[in-house]
Amino acid sequence: MTFIKTIPIEEAQGKLHTLLARVQGPDGHVDNIMAAHSLRPASLEGHMALYKNVLHHNANQVPKWILEMIGVYVSQLNDCSYCVEHHFAGLKRLLRDDQKADGIRAAIAYAHVSGYFQSSLLTTKEQAALDYAAMLTKTPKAIAENHITALREAGWDDGEILEINQVTAYFAYANRTVLGLGVSTDGDTLGLSPNNSDDEADWGHR
Repeated sequence: MTFIKTIPIEEAQGKLHTLLARVQGPDGHVDNIMAAHSLRPASLEGHMALYKNVLHHNANQVPKWILEMIGVYVSQLNDCSYCVEHHFAGLKRLLRDDQKADGIRAAIAYAHVSGYFQSSLLTTKEQAALDYAAMLTKTPKAIAENHITALREAGWDDGEILEINQVTAYFAYANRTVLGLGVSTDGDTLGLSPNNSDDEADWGHR
């Protein structure tokens, strides 16, 4: 499951048990990426607060499927199969269009090889968000004000640009957590997430 020791919820006590209980799925399982923090409950708490507020907050204006798509793309660029598999499952569930979802995934896989994402399944606006996410992932120092201007010209407002920036940055963190600790999908149910966006305190994965 990971390269380091983890504490299962059955053995957890105190604050750790409380936190693990908050992130359980319907079958009582804790996703391995969250269990990886079990030796440092404060790290788990920080990760979940960031994840919930960046990807699953009701104040977000960018459609959630687009945020998930960005997460899949960034994770593919970082060769993080754990996050690709989890968040593609979430993207597919949100889109409710398997053909479109599979087409987006194929385009993302091709972009990882070719260096450029392009798909007729996306609008120019959606494409611009992925172009920015790719640059921020691969060459962050190259980002300049004109790249933000390009996002505005594509139809994103500044608050939405901040959301795109933050979800890209979050997945850089999540990918490195997974890859650096050897987190696998063994035992996980793919695609579960804290989808109750109306309650910031609800971290339950469903």
